[in-house]
Amino acid sequence: MAKTITMPQLGESVTEGTITRWLKAEGDEVEQDEPIAEVDTDKVNTELPSPLAGKLQKLLVPEGTRVDVGAEIALVATGVEGNAGLHPREDAAADAPTEEFPAAHTEAQPVAPASPAAEARPVSGGNGRAAASAEELRLRRSSPVVRRLAAEHGVEISSIPGTGIGGRVTKKDIEGFVEEQRKAPEPAKVAEPGAAPRRVTIHEGDRVEDLTGVRRAIAGRMALSKQEIPHAWTLVEVDVTGLVALREGEKAAFREREGAKLTYLPFIVLAAVEALKQNPVLNSVWDGDRIVLRKRINVGIAVDLDGALVVPVIPDADELNLTGLARRIKDAVRRARAGQLGPDDVSGGTFTVNNPGSLGSVASAPIINHPQAAILQAEAIVKRPVVIDDAIAIRSMMNLEVSFDHRVLDGGAALRFLNAVKRRLENYGQGSSLG
Repeated sequence: MAKTITMPQLGESVTEGTITRWLKAEGDEVEQDEPIAEVDTDKVNTELPSPLAGKLQKLLVPEGTRVDVGAEIALVATGVEGNAGLHPREDAAADAPTEEFPAAHTEAQPVAPASPAAEARPVSGGNGRAAASAEELRLRRSSPVVRRLAAEHGVEISSIPGTGIGGRVTKKDIEGFVEEQRKAPEPAKVAEPGAAPRRVTIHEGDRVEDLTGVRRAIAGRMALSKQEIPHAWTLVEVDVTGLVALREGEKAAFREREGAKLTYLPFIVLAAVEALKQNPVLNSVWDGDRIVLRKRINVGIAVDLDGALVVPVIPDADELNLTGLARRIKDAVRRARAGQLGPDDVSGGTFTVNNPGSLGSVASAPIINHPQAAILQAEAIVKRPVVIDDAIAIRSMMNLEVSFDHRVLDGGAALRFLNAVKRRLENYGQGSSLG
């Protein structure tokens, strides 16, 4: 009996992956949970285990192909019964967890449906309730892949007839619509100001690089974040002279004890975690017609790689002290750079901390890690003159920025959070405990 293996959900908000290499060939015997392929997503490079045992009958996807979650990738001949081989519906990608309704709302339960208010809107007369329009539902329930494609091609999802269940617009609907638009003759018109050309002119000597799967996925997620989230940002200056003195005095003993450098990042993450406890709205997510404040504080740490950016997550960061955070950050960064992160290592983040200051940045506005509500950015520590009690002193100063979802919170809440982080960092000094 032939059963189908489909592309699984490899982490929260992951909607597609690239089969970079098949580890098994057609005709090979495979055991359950035995790796059969290497998969590249926007979050991790990982091995794909077989959900069942049998003989690999046919590989449906060639190496280097990017496929959606739920897409069929291989056939396995087996007598084992199960649901792993069920063929997905044509709109399986549309029913995959979306950014608004991610798979990680709970660990063991399916995602709860949107609140009744998300399915109905009050109207005058009658019982005061009415079903949301088909256009609204189709847009709200569309998958991230569909929304990204629509954004890339500048089309409105609500204007495209959907062939999926409930009238949902699928990836094939978008691609078909775009193809029809390309075939149709375009009337002559003056380009709108600021309109980007579909393709730039390639001149002699220019080098064209094809997008890697990771680069394409990052581009899609960043575009989705800027498209869906109304970004705002603010900045405060922090006097970290005392923190610099503390680190200088402790770094030798820390290296001897922990076998690693004592960086400023654990101090920043700890300060952020304490500030999130006082300002939980920054540890939340926009969910259509409501705001979900996360109970757990799972901090993502942005790690710069060669041509990519990954965000391993430190779960329950609020339960760790400074030394504990330093150990977990060191391990996460090491495994990220060694390509050893798995799907669980990059899933479930509720807040992100970025540290471009380690590369010399002094001021920048980060893009929010969709669908989170905020991201904290720590800049380089720079010595400069500062006025203190009407006198000029040389101090170690650092800029902290936070970008936030203006649907979820306003500038006042963002600044209360930043000032809480600032107070914590400015309270460090020689003699402070590392914990």
